[in-house]
Amino acid sequence: MAGLRAVLRRGFDRVERGFDLAFGADWNPLAQLGPLGWFLFWIVAVTGVYLFIFFDTGVTAAYDSVKWLSTDHWWHAGLARSLHRYASDLMVLVMFTHLIREFAMDRYRGTRWFSWVTGVPVIWFVYLSGITGYWLIWDQLAQYVALTTTELLDTLGIFGEPIARNFLSPAMLSDRFFTLMVFLHIAIPLLLLLLMWIHIQRLTEARTRPPRGLAIITLVALVAGSLIYPAPLQGPADLATIPQRVNIDWFLLGLYPVIESVPSGVIWTGVALFTVLLVGMPWMPPKSGGRPAEVFLDHCNGCERCVYDCPYNAITLEPRSDGAPFRFEVAVNPARCVACGICMGACPSSSPFRRSGNLVTGIDLPDYPLAELRARVVDAAEQHAAQVSGSRVLTLACSHGAGGSPVSGRVNVPCVAMVPPSMVDFIISRGLADGVCLAGCAKRDCQNRFGEKWTTLRFARARDPYLRARVPRERVLTVWAGPTEGRRLISELGDFATRLGEIPSYEKVRPMDREEIDRVGKRFADGMAAK
Repeated sequence: MAGLRAVLRRGFDRVERGFDLAFGADWNPLAQLGPLGWFLFWIVAVTGVYLFIFFDTGVTAAYDSVKWLSTDHWWHAGLARSLHRYASDLMVLVMFTHLIREFAMDRYRGTRWFSWVTGVPVIWFVYLSGITGYWLIWDQLAQYVALTTTELLDTLGIFGEPIARNFLSPAMLSDRFFTLMVFLHIAIPLLLLLLMWIHIQRLTEARTRPPRGLAIITLVALVAGSLIYPAPLQGPADLATIPQRVNIDWFLLGLYPVIESVPSGVIWTGVALFTVLLVGMPWMPPKSGGRPAEVFLDHCNGCERCVYDCPYNAITLEPRSDGAPFRFEVAVNPARCVACGICMGACPSSSPFRRSGNLVTGIDLPDYPLAELRARVVDAAEQHAAQVSGSRVLTLACSHGAGGSPVSGRVNVPCVAMVPPSMVDFIISRGLADGVCLAGCAKRDCQNRFGEKWTTLRFARARDPYLRARVPRERVLTVWAGPTEGRRLISELGDFATRLGEIPSYEKVRPMDREEIDRVGKRFADGMAAK
């Protein structure tokens, strides 16, 4: 599974780089699949409500009303019908692409199982909505869908009487049946909307709207396609005959030829196995991720920064429980924490300058605490200084981006937003390197959702904790690159090292050894204690 995910992820990354050139990182369609799905749902919903104004639910009138709005009123109602059809098809394509991409990005296991599992019924409700919609047109395709569907349902043996007999002759079908279909075609999308809302409940500030420009491009493309090739309408249904040839909508009805040629038991078994497989994938195998973040109340004043910065609603504010003179403390929900470390980077007490006692911050990762991050930084700086002549660049790299491979002078982290800005200050002011590079995921889509955004804002001094003004910005480089952009990262690091070499000598910092770091750190801690 890991090998398959790696191949898919690199494939997606290469395609997305092309889309970056065409649309820009912020409008990249493959990075906006979730919001695009929501946008397409609302197009389908709005056009469906509009079409209902012109639709007649009678057996004989249904087809005539659809034909009338498709021909006599093609410029508004007919256009709405085509938009309704093509937005539904595109929603299916977006849904499955989103599913495969989340699998490739490994964002479905561990504590992220909830969004994956709640997304499975969304698939079936999308198909149910589309199938019931085709019945309402009551053309030859609708007749074919109705016969095939009811014959398959009858094999379950759960109905008192076979429902397929309603389609044996014109006399067996009544207007009441179409009223039922209209009810289902309204009720199922409402349930679908509820499931989509549940699907995003564990995400902070879940994106349900694509960027305005991308939304406009999508809508214009759908309108253009609807005008160039209006949704087809086949001949009227005739229960006295059996349709011999129909044009299939392969997005929503692609399995119907299979249903015709395969025994019903195989179909139902396949549906059940497919559903069980999708639901069980987060545990095949389970993700052996890091332990959830821990709170240390001795260093927490309940400032809420970690609450606001957590991408997964895993941190909440609670009444103070230890008697400290603060109103609140934070609590971590281990069922939601993905151990990305963004909370640690947000904590104002995450200062690598402290040297008294154990280096503990208000909220920390037990498997990758701030103390270990500082130790790795110091070790990497010492090793790199012994191997490199000229400008020394220390890279703090996201494990999911172009810098994921461990090399000399590089420290890997789960997310670059795990690195507190004070760590960059520490590296430069202590002379551990001439410059610092933070190499994160591709800008279009951070593995942990907000890593790129929070890091950019912190370094721009627009969000606490921010990078102190005393840090020379020319010594800090940020690179946002996907896993297939290793060459670009190397190239930017080379250019960065060259620029550092051009800084006047009086602006350069003198490297400090470990003993000097300890002495300065102790003086800093003693001074803070005296205050």
